[in-house]
Amino acid sequence: MDLAKRFKQNPLLKPADLEPSRAGMVIECLLNPGVFRFQDMTWLLVRVAERPVQQAGHISVPIYNDYGGIEILHFRKTDPDLDGSDPRVIRYKGKDYLTTLSHLRLVCSPDGKVFHEPEGYTPIFGKDKLEAYGIEDCRVTEIEGTFNLTYTMVSALGVGVGLIQTKDWNSYDRRGMIFPPHNKDCAIFEEKINGKYYALHRPSSPQLGGNFIWLSESPDLIHWGNHKCIATTRANMWDSARIGAGAAPIKTSEGWLEIYHGADADHRYCLGALLLDLNDPSNVLARTEFPLMEPSEPYELKGFFGNVVFTNGHLVKEDTISLYYGASDEVICGAELSVKSILRTLLIK
Repeated sequence: MDLAKRFKQNPLLKPADLEPSRAGMVIECLLNPGVFRFQDMTWLLVRVAERPVQQAGHISVPIYNDYGGIEILHFRKTDPDLDGSDPRVIRYKGKDYLTTLSHLRLVCSPDGKVFHEPEGYTPIFGKDKLEAYGIEDCRVTEIEGTFNLTYTMVSALGVGVGLIQTKDWNSYDRRGMIFPPHNKDCAIFEEKINGKYYALHRPSSPQLGGNFIWLSESPDLIHWGNHKCIATTRANMWDSARIGAGAAPIKTSEGWLEIYHGADADHRYCLGALLLDLNDPSNVLARTEFPLMEPSEPYELKGFFGNVVFTNGHLVKEDTISLYYGASDEVICGAELSVKSILRTLLIK
């Protein structure tokens, strides 16, 4: 039951479409953009993952050092202390390193299909020791003229959620980490509910619990509390291993509609939906049994990490959701879904 109508222009963006941020680096993949409207155009805040040009016999990985500069570490492939079996993460003497370093890059489009990188808008890079391994997977929620960017801060100390705020996409107010490790997949609701801000997030535990979707509330977007788990993984289903929020929930007459990602034990990522009560979003009214969208096209099945569709950004106009997503952890694509069609799948008893 795949309800997505994919754009015929897919993939919309490939690694070769953008220039590396600096000499000696290559763009390995483009991933999971935040999406927003600005200056009458559609904008994507794309995660750009880069790695150094590789030397023979070595695995070279980039990190931000304590001074905010990029430092390249080199590991011999024959070193018995090196585990390089995962293309995304290596382990050396008990410490993990990402093989790529991610930053956020702005692209825009008049029609939402053909994107370009405009002049005058600088990339957003990691800045301190909590972002030493880069910044990833940004969601964008506009509230009263302010764009709130919730993104993943990655370092050897853990993975947490940071907040950046901007009004003009030229000056940025970095508010620091708002959800401590281990946490990611944070999406802020686009309006207050009963006088409070709400957000979905995904804390994780390697021992107890799992990768579940939680809800929390805040008076100011900085301090979050009253955390409640609202959705867990489901055994022997498409979302059995981990789940996480996509973009901000969509307000409908039936409730808050949240498109989320789920993965199984084989790391196959699909998209499903939750329906949350309008006045109490901790109350889950319905959940899709089958994926709304699953990997099926060649660009979704094969890539840097294949069998993946993953979203954290969309635009909504009347009944149409223009969904932008990362495919196979390598390229950016788009699709349209119908709000009414999704609600029908949720509300059928």
